[in-house]
Amino acid sequence: MTEDRRNIVLFALIAMLILFGYPLIQQRFFPTANPPVTKIEGGKTKVLPNGAADPTADSPAAVRSRTAVLADSPRVRIETPRLRGSISLKGARIDDLVLVDHKETIAKNSAPIRLLSPAGAPDAYFAGFGWQNNGLTPPATDVVWRASAPVLSPGHPVQLDAANAAGQRFRIEFAVDDGYMFTVRQTVLNAGAAPVPVAPYGLVSRVGEFKDPSTWTIHTGPMSVHNGKSDYAVKFKDVDAGTQRFTTTGGWLGFSDKYWLTALIPDQARAFDGQFRAGGNKAYQADYAPPPTLLPPGRALTSTTRFFAGAKEVNLLQSYEKQGVPQFDNAVDWGWFWFFEKPIFAYLDWLFKLVGNFGVAIILLTLTIKALTFPIAQRQFASMAAMRAIQPKMKALQERFKDDKARQQQEIMALYKQEKVNPVAGCLPTLIQIPIFYALYKVLLVTIEMRHQPLALWIKDLSAPDPLTPVNLFGLLAFTPPHWLAIGVVPILLGVSMYFQFKLNPQPMDDAQKQVFALMPWVMMVIMAPFAVGLQIYWITNNCLTILQQKILYSRHPQLKTAPAK
Repeated sequence: MTEDRRNIVLFALIAMLILFGYPLIQQRFFPTANPPVTKIEGGKTKVLPNGAADPTADSPAAVRSRTAVLADSPRVRIETPRLRGSISLKGARIDDLVLVDHKETIAKNSAPIRLLSPAGAPDAYFAGFGWQNNGLTPPATDVVWRASAPVLSPGHPVQLDAANAAGQRFRIEFAVDDGYMFTVRQTVLNAGAAPVPVAPYGLVSRVGEFKDPSTWTIHTGPMSVHNGKSDYAVKFKDVDAGTQRFTTTGGWLGFSDKYWLTALIPDQARAFDGQFRAGGNKAYQADYAPPPTLLPPGRALTSTTRFFAGAKEVNLLQSYEKQGVPQFDNAVDWGWFWFFEKPIFAYLDWLFKLVGNFGVAIILLTLTIKALTFPIAQRQFASMAAMRAIQPKMKALQERFKDDKARQQQEIMALYKQEKVNPVAGCLPTLIQIPIFYALYKVLLVTIEMRHQPLALWIKDLSAPDPLTPVNLFGLLAFTPPHWLAIGVVPILLGVSMYFQFKLNPQPMDDAQKQVFALMPWVMMVIMAPFAVGLQIYWITNNCLTILQQKILYSRHPQLKTAPAK
């Protein structure tokens, strides 16, 4: 078998490994996109239910179940521009909360995202505040607190009051802003005859793990910031194995989903002990408590905690960070390349606010990057021209020293030096594109600003794969192909654009390399099919601009289009 044939066979084997092996590992280490929000059926776009949605959005039985639980306790309503829900006066818990601005699906009549639910209801998830009973007798969990007002809203706090038989009076004041932040002031007045130790606590409890699993790319589950660092290392399985504890001054802890967050933010000037622990029936709890303070008779002690429950909107998280919540925008799992992803997101978000369409914003982002890298592309083409000019000499050296690979490499390197050619220079634009491409991938995957953002026509969510595929005759056949097989229209356009781009590239002299370049567009089409449409639009736009760029640069380097001299 000749060397060229061996190269072709090797490439074919690698291509098969990529096509069939890659889907098996991508969801674990490199999740491609959000789940589809639509499918094409009978030639029409149909909204899909959200598989990760709260059951109350779809199940009448679950709605009645939660309604029955909510009716067990008198309540204070929560009404803000972004939140609706209630506080249970039995136990003083925030256990009923929906996010008005975010829907379960893209349907106009879709239910809002439900974040918190009371204990005893499906997917229980709530926050509670109280005092440890080590020498102090706080109100029991079934005590009904007295409320100062029926509604909690921005600018209108609500006070809950209770007392014990030993002469201590307890007050919890809830306030809320027009975002997702509650301020909780816990006060104890010691009207008894002896000093008492006071140690307030806050907790967040939930049943079950998140439906979006934690992966190598995105962390979901317990999260904290302590001792100056953001901690993504603790997973639900670690909590199952044993309580995870830390002590810090400043920081926060809670549960971070892909898009949603609950976080307890204690007094940043006081030390506190934080922990994640597991209970029965797959229940998990994040809680904190500072060291106890001895409260003399006739004195009062107040501690303040902030509680965040809402969507991980980047600009809002950053505004809370400026208000003293350390590393709060790290609740979005930017990953190792945060220093590159955050500017990409900021610019893309600014473009979106300018034009009102994230798809158009992605195209404008691509234009910007292409304009900035145009001088580098010019140098790349100049390098390619020089490489093409010395191809005959390289071929002669390869033939002359084909039995001595070490000497062959030495002679080729000497040729590069003699002709002042840098073979790596042509790779620079590609290397620059890699971090940009990965940054956009992460931005589409982890930022809620991209969730359910449409482009036009059948593309209703840029963070999900293209639902329109010829595999089922564009929805005319009554079956939905698996995601790795559902090659949509946009990925096909990506493959076509890459094909024409490669056709304009200088053709390599080696036949095996020609075969590789001929197959590469179609291999990439299959690999990219499950990824977010927004990422594919970036690549298609980049390919089209590269084709235009090549046309311009070919006019400046005509030697690239001519066959090299023998």
